[in-house]
Amino acid sequence: MLWHGDLIYSTQCGDCSDGSPISIRTKIDSWRRNKHPEQSLIGLTVGVVLGTATVLAIGLIVTRRCKKRSHTTDPIYSKSFRVFSYSNLTSATKNFSKKLDQGSFGSVFMGTLRDSTLVAVKKLRGLRQGEKQFRAEVITVGMIQHINIVRLLGFCAEGTRRLLVCEFMTNGSIDSHLFSKTNSNIFLGWNQRYRIAIGIARGLAYLHEKCKDFIMHCDIKPENILLDEKFCPRIADFGMAKLFTRDGSRVLTTMRRTIGYLAPEWISGLAITHKADVYSFGMMLFEIISGRRNTERSEDGTYVYFPTWAAAKIHEGEVACLLDNKLKGEANGDELERACRVACWCIQELESSRPSMGLVVQMLEGVQEVSMPPIPTYLCNFVYDENDSINTQVYGHCLDDLMSDSFTE
Repeated sequence: MLWHGDLIYSTQCGDCSDGSPISIRTKIDSWRRNKHPEQSLIGLTVGVVLGTATVLAIGLIVTRRCKKRSHTTDPIYSKSFRVFSYSNLTSATKNFSKKLDQGSFGSVFMGTLRDSTLVAVKKLRGLRQGEKQFRAEVITVGMIQHINIVRLLGFCAEGTRRLLVCEFMTNGSIDSHLFSKTNSNIFLGWNQRYRIAIGIARGLAYLHEKCKDFIMHCDIKPENILLDEKFCPRIADFGMAKLFTRDGSRVLTTMRRTIGYLAPEWISGLAITHKADVYSFGMMLFEIISGRRNTERSEDGTYVYFPTWAAAKIHEGEVACLLDNKLKGEANGDELERACRVACWCIQELESSRPSMGLVVQMLEGVQEVSMPPIPTYLCNFVYDENDSINTQVYGHCLDDLMSDSFTE
């Protein structure tokens, strides 16, 4: 083989019998490269180590970013909640032995945590519907803090199990105090009722007007208003809640709720706004005032629709007859008149005629004057019989059809 580049002579002592040197001609670049082979090996090793570390670091950064993105796209896991194991909640509720409430969504149980904190554990039923309600509650109530809204403490999401852990409300829901025919529940005086009405209004005003994306509850009724140890009202059960941006958005929903609190546009199948909550509040306010359900079936099978009679009495200036008989007339006259008018404004047929919840708060607090509301147009379709009951014949059979359904998912 011929070499045409630079060559040098190198002398190496070998095992020669006569002791004479051996001269070898080699390529100069080869000589320089191989002169210190141990240094080359070290350099190679360091390079491999550094390269591997760099690749691992890049991979770790990419993985963390991917995880962060995946978490931010799922609001449930982006919040700082306490995560409970199913076994812990089973122990806290003594194997779910003390049931507080039950509905189509599932059941609510009383529990005690290891630090002796009393909690209400909502065990959702059904994977599909349970997951939907689970996410709705965590996304909405989980991101807000307000004195008139039940606080979510944590959750459990193991396999198909979905449970919510909320603060425990000592005095239960207001329906148990308003409509119970037993003496086991605490009687609510007028001052308590009026403060409860204002507290609920403040909570709804916060949801509608103070949150970044306003929240529509979609299921305001006495069963979903809880009372703490001081009878401060807390809005609960956000399983049907909806988030809206502040661009006048509407939502078309087929959710079936309790007929006595559904706005006319909801019953008609139209898209709804937060004004549907205002309507529900007005219906519930009539119940707080009167201590009776808005819709009741009489002995002859017809329905007594209280708001119709109430609207007429408000116009006649006879609001005192709307007061719960158990109160025996003990109520502040101005507050009673104000509350009745506010309730009637809230149940107006047209959304645009209903006040915002912020305005409702001002009216109930006496900051804003409350003018005489018109009798809602749709109420004129109901006809009185000679016993002051409401006949649904003129209204058509739609109410009877609606009332025959359960309307509680």
